Amino acid sequence: MMKQGVVAAIAMLAGLVANAGPVLADQLDDIMRAGTIRISTDVAIPPAGMLNGQMQPIGSDVETAQLLAKDWSLKLEIVPTTGSTRIPNALSGRADIIISTLSVTPERAKIIDFSRAYTILQSVVGGSPTVQVDSIAGLKGMSVAVTRGTTQDTKLTGLAGANGFTVQRYDDDATLVTAGATGQSKLISTSVALVDAVKQKNPASEFAPKFVIDNFDIAIGVKKGEPRLLAKLNEWVLANLQNGKLNTIYKTYYKVDLPNSMRPPEVH
Repeated sequence: MMKQGVVAAIAMLAGLVANAGPVLADQLDDIMRAGTIRISTDVAIPPAGMLNGQMQPIGSDVETAQLLAKDWSLKLEIVPTTGSTRIPNALSGRADIIISTLSVTPERAKIIDFSRAYTILQSVVGGSPTVQVDSIAGLKGMSVAVTRGTTQDTKLTGLAGANGFTVQRYDDDATLVTAGATGQSKLISTSVALVDAVKQKNPASEFAPKFVIDNFDIAIGVKKGEPRLLAKLNEWVLANLQNGKLNTIYKTYYKVDLPNSMRPPEVH
């Protein structure tokens, strides 16, 4: 009877192990098995993501996603997103990862994991050549326009009182760009790309960056608890920083190189 009991117990354990197979699989396995990687990307924030004349997604984040899929021999599925839905898409399983100007912050790091930074978001004060300023202290007596609720709004609002300047707020990036292009605002604080958008909208304005406020690391977002996927992403980012491909993407859309500190020498 004891022997029969042992046999039965072993059989039951074997059944449990067999049924546990899917539980042992992780997200990297799932992605490779599917042959497709679903990447949450905002295609309405040029030049990181936008639609061309044929309504196809292009931009620095789009090209980064395309490069990743190609290197991993996977089909790319772009999951359109907005700033507020980037992280929920990954947490809910709608997307596998996030490549969408996702800056690394302590608050977000409590919810998701971040890869090594693959690019930066440069926050600047830009303006007309008629305004001479090269530092926060030099803004005394001036007005700087920002998009409401952005990191630039938060940063400059905290500095305005002590440095004697005012902050003018617009509700969205498009209105901010128009304000700069029409001369309604002589100085704006935003990303380098949007300063360039002012100049494109009105070349006569000769808008250009005046000085850098902050450089924000931009990384790939991954749902917590996926160490193998995160490790593979980190290896991929490092390899493509070393071989210059991520720098080429950045320079194509932002017209400048990534900082030297982000471009480690290639290992031979």
